[in-house]
Amino acid sequence: MSLRSRFACSFAAVGAVVAVLVGMLSYRAASDRITAETDRTLRSATVALVRDQDRALALSEAVTQGPDLYPGPDLPGPGDEAERQVIVQALAPDGTPTHLGGPAVELPVTARARGLAASGSTGESYTAEVTAAGGAHRELTTALGGGRGALQVAVEVDETHYVLGGMAREIAGAGLAVSLAAAGAGWLLARRITRRLVRLAAVAEEVSVAGPAAAPAGLVGGRDEVGRLAASFGRMLDRLAAAREAQERLVQDAAHELRTPLTSLRTNANVLRRVTELSPAARDRLLDDVEGETRELGRLVDELTELALARNRDEPEEPVDLAELARRAARRAYRRTGRLVYVDADDTVVHGRPQSLERALGNLLENAAKFAPDDREPVEVRVRRGEITVRDRGPGIDTPDVSRIFDRFHRTDTARSLPGSGLGLAIVRDVAESHGGTVFAGPRDGGGAEVGFRVSGSRVLRQGRGSVASHRAVEGCGWG
Repeated sequence: MSLRSRFACSFAAVGAVVAVLVGMLSYRAASDRITAETDRTLRSATVALVRDQDRALALSEAVTQGPDLYPGPDLPGPGDEAERQVIVQALAPDGTPTHLGGPAVELPVTARARGLAASGSTGESYTAEVTAAGGAHRELTTALGGGRGALQVAVEVDETHYVLGGMAREIAGAGLAVSLAAAGAGWLLARRITRRLVRLAAVAEEVSVAGPAAAPAGLVGGRDEVGRLAASFGRMLDRLAAAREAQERLVQDAAHELRTPLTSLRTNANVLRRVTELSPAARDRLLDDVEGETRELGRLVDELTELALARNRDEPEEPVDLAELARRAARRAYRRTGRLVYVDADDTVVHGRPQSLERALGNLLENAAKFAPDDREPVEVRVRRGEITVRDRGPGIDTPDVSRIFDRFHRTDTARSLPGSGLGLAIVRDVAESHGGTVFAGPRDGGGAEVGFRVSGSRVLRQGRGSVASHRAVEGCGWG
């Protein structure tokens, strides 16, 4: 069953329940009121009989009651009186009935009525509905006490039953009409409510077949739950489309970059077929070239893997002391490159993934060590309030390259002759963005470059209070 049908059925069920409850309460109230009015008439007639029997019997020949009765096909029409005559019957102490007045109808004498007539106290009574002369009657039996028997008065209630039956039919019809109206209103409201959900479901089905690019712009509007759901779904589709585009771009760039070392290896493999014809020096150069290309190919594959998993790495987040992280990265950079690294860090602690952050800083340090012309010139790391900056004294960055150095596989003119794949800074950017931050680059005063990244301010758990450490990596001695 569709959601729209469920809404319609729910509205119909609620309407039916409300109509039934209201109808039952209305019918019960009307029935109780009519019965109470009939009982009041019987009690009044009984009191009148006890006080003045002759006069009461004369009046009982035509006791009228019209306001509560509705004219039927065989009843008096509008403006006429619907007469109900009171039947009066006396019971002797032994239960023998004697008709006193009203229509000549013999009322049935029950065991309870005989008990009241024989031993009931004065005024003790009970009311019951009995059948006499083929019609329903409302009967009141009252004990006279003192061995005088009992007095029974009754009035025919067939017309009352007819009225109540008509009311029940009208209530049932009204309840059915209310249920149908509620179902119709529920269907219209459900159609209006679910219209945007139906459209959203259709878009989801189309996207599942044709991909995120098939999603139309502006799915549905509104500020309610459906509107928020549509907005979230739209953002999810945008992210899926961006991820797919980035994936395709990465595959294309990777294929382009892998083509060069593979071509070189293929060429060297062809040359190796004639290895016996080469001189020892040529063989050594060839093997060195194969080894270098293989090493570069392995490094490229590693960086491609790192880049592909940078955003989706299943690494738990935890508080990270950026000063300690900078020291570890500096030690590793010194062991790999032999370049001194100065660390100037405050006591900032951020919430993030420590391995990813350390990898990003390591890439910056290796990049700076690669471009610095003098091995004796140290690289500087500065940590301030969630921002990490690496400074070197290399050739610097040309203005046209500043906005592109973090792109995948982009290499400046000065870097083309150096080893590397152009993925290191792209990994830095992805790590920064996965922590809600940004990257930056620019020239350094006095020559060189400043390259770094910052994390989102919401991830900073403790703000730094200025420089608390200035360290230098020294081979064999750790920190000085």
